[in-house]
Amino acid sequence: MSMNDPLGDMLTRIRNAQMRGKSTVRTPASKLRAWVLDVLKAEGYIRGYEPVTSTAGHAELEISLKYFEGTPVIRELARVSKPGRRVYAGARELPSVRNGLGVSIVSTPKGVMSDAAARNANVGGEVLCTVF
Repeated sequence: MSMNDPLGDMLTRIRNAQMRGKSTVRTPASKLRAWVLDVLKAEGYIRGYEPVTSTAGHAELEISLKYFEGTPVIRELARVSKPGRRVYAGARELPSVRNGLGVSIVSTPKGVMSDAAARNANVGGEVLCTVF
């Protein structure tokens, strides 16, 4: 079965695993997913991730979720740019999440980075998702 939105699928897997209190969650591996996970790790929303192989031999990413006093660190995880409607923003128009408390993850010509890093590098791009 084909998947229209692999990144949206990964975000949903993370949300579902946190609602159930899981410590880890697995998702099929791809470069874009790994780059988004790098930003989440750098911003302190997840413990980390590592590439693993499933029993069927497919490459997967095992994500270690982060909790603080029993509650998930990630309160909101929302996909902004979807396959049906792509959302682009210039360096000056990048959205601020919860007055700077959250993070927008942006795909730029210089790579996938947080909104603050994109503003510092003065580049815009596709707003992939927001995290709070």
